[in-house]
Amino acid sequence: MNAQELTGQARSHIVELPEPPCLLHADAQGAFLAMRRAAAADGLDLAAQSSFRDFGRQLAIWNGKFSGSRPMHDAAGQPLDAAALDPATRIDAILMWSALPGASRHHWGTDIDLIDRNAIAAGYQVQLTPLEFGSEGPFADLTRWLETHAARFGFFRPYQGVRSGVQAEPWHWSFAPVSEPARRHLTATILRAAIENAPLLGKDLVLERLDEVHLRYVERIDMP
Repeated sequence: MNAQELTGQARSHIVELPEPPCLLHADAQGAFLAMRRAAAADGLDLAAQSSFRDFGRQLAIWNGKFSGSRPMHDAAGQPLDAAALDPATRIDAILMWSALPGASRHHWGTDIDLIDRNAIAAGYQVQLTPLEFGSEGPFADLTRWLETHAARFGFFRPYQGVRSGVQAEPWHWSFAPVSEPARRHLTATILRAAIENAPLLGKDLVLERLDEVHLRYVERIDMP
């Protein structure tokens, strides 16, 4: 991937799947569909709640949380009042759950937030919370299936709450054969170039801390 693709400013590496509807890296689609077929044989309807996300979309998420127009949560998942936090604390709170624009693994088309559509009751709104994927949640069977089978299709969980500053996300799975080279190629220099001219709220503070942010939230993941 080139710098534009790595930072979500181009989508030349992305293909669109009609069913289940999602946007994936061209080299990840085959593995995902094979994993979906295997899951279907065990009664699961594997689908992407979120897949490729471009720079502009990630910027809107970031700015919405920084301004307080989008919900923001603490490490325990409890709501936070953005206005009650100083800018530096606000940045830390956002990074626990949402990537800096240009630094999202979703830019690569390799990372998918997975759900089981067969487990969703009529009218239920998926929130992507740890409770939903825990032993009593609607996606408990999905969690067990993925933990058992995902690795043989090349997928792993980059955020398990061990090495990265990102909180554990049991729904977030990554296609290692493509995402690992992408992670190594996304340097702090490339990231800086992507955000320097972007209308990012809190940008001056982010740029001051960019090397630290890159190390903690891009380089450090829970390895496959």
